[in-house]
Amino acid sequence: MDEREYQLKVAKGRAFMRYEEETDWESDQQLKKPQPPLVKAQIKDETIVLPKSFEELNINKNLTELLIERKSHRVYTEETISLLELSYLLWATQGVKSIRGNNYATLRTVPSGGARHPFETYLIVQYCEGLKQGIYHYLPLKHELELISELEDDIKNVMNQCVCGQAWVKKCSVLFLYTCVPYRAEWRYGFEAHRPALIDLGHIGENLYLSSVALGFGTCGVAAFDDTYCNQLLKIDPEQEYIVYTQPVGRIKQEDQVQEDSFYAFLKEE
Repeated sequence: MDEREYQLKVAKGRAFMRYEEETDWESDQQLKKPQPPLVKAQIKDETIVLPKSFEELNINKNLTELLIERKSHRVYTEETISLLELSYLLWATQGVKSIRGNNYATLRTVPSGGARHPFETYLIVQYCEGLKQGIYHYLPLKHELELISELEDDIKNVMNQCVCGQAWVKKCSVLFLYTCVPYRAEWRYGFEAHRPALIDLGHIGENLYLSSVALGFGTCGVAAFDDTYCNQLLKIDPEQEYIVYTQPVGRIKQEDQVQEDSFYAFLKEE
């Protein structure tokens, strides 16, 4: 890529962030076109009901403590997490609290422009009590999981390929994969839907950070992922749904702080 092409791409990205609102158009909602489904339909016949007895979890930190302790972690112990703990993470990031109107919108644990919530949650589960190693899809309306496909010996390689060879991810308990179903937001906001959708994605990521800290886990937002590989892995049509974010989650221990600090060794060299 030469300098001119590089600068054109930079300009395109900046224009996306500061677009000027157009007024001479109507959204599909204004045109009375059918509303898209609130969530992606269940794929498999069998599902796994997730527990919601969150009062049993050892969560006793206030918000200030969570904010102080929140930071990225890249070193995990490869220990198992419980199904209840995974359930809490899913509820904290995409849980449905209520439905507005006649299935018009879901009100969730994270905000979303127009309550469109155009995201789906997939998981690559490596170490979770009661779950087979494999790829799962979260069903937020029912708070259930469905197993899309099993993974065994190659699960670490699969996670490694998902995040473009960032090998530290291979020790996480669960890798969260978030996809976007763009028309869910475009139906209401048309071609202006995409910038607020990315803002909404930040809300999800931060809730996963805070809920992980609350459980004593570590996580790290990862924006470097192999789009084509992830979309094929999840068996989704990239014209209608595509990967937008990943976050590994795992148990951590204080003794690993030296190893954590090694990720920033380059700062001492500058």
